Amino acid sequence: MKKLKSLLLPALLIAGFATPSSAQINLPEVKIVASRFKYINAADNREMAQPVRMLEMQAAVYSVKKSEYYDDQYDGYYISFYIPDGEILAVYDADGKLLRTAEKFKNTKLPAAVREAVTQRFPNWQISQDVYQVHYYDHKEAADKTFKLLLENGDKRMKVKLNEEGKFM
Repeated sequence: MKKLKSLLLPALLIAGFATPSSAQINLPEVKIVASRFKYINAADNREMAQPVRMLEMQAAVYSVKKSEYYDDQYDGYYISFYIPDGEILAVYDADGKLLRTAEKFKNTKLPAAVREAVTQRFPNWQISQDVYQVHYYDHKEAADKTFKLLLENGDKRMKVKLNEEGKFM
């Protein structure tokens, strides 16, 4: 009888945990937002060169609170990210939220829309230099992106400015 009791108790416990419960718990709906990646979505630089995407990812995942410069008495932080091809000046609030950026990259791979617009409008001209600028603001849906190009045709030079859709400004 003792053996039966010692085997019966664990079996009942296992059976009790294995049977589904009929009780239902209603929890409030929770919306999860990846606030750090709002910037990445707003910048939307899938067509840009690897250095641009890499530096933007560093700015997006940077943690102000884990930084050696963090002090809870400051309201904001200006952090600079540099590579040889460009730089980002990012502004974070005291909680680490990315508020805005000013970005500048030189001689990067241009998006297809920009290249096509230049070759259509200026067929005999070559792009000799380019500057890609991005201005991100947290309260806006998309970042402001512009391309400043230096075009050359023999000994002639011309500067043009385009947006990311290839429209001349």
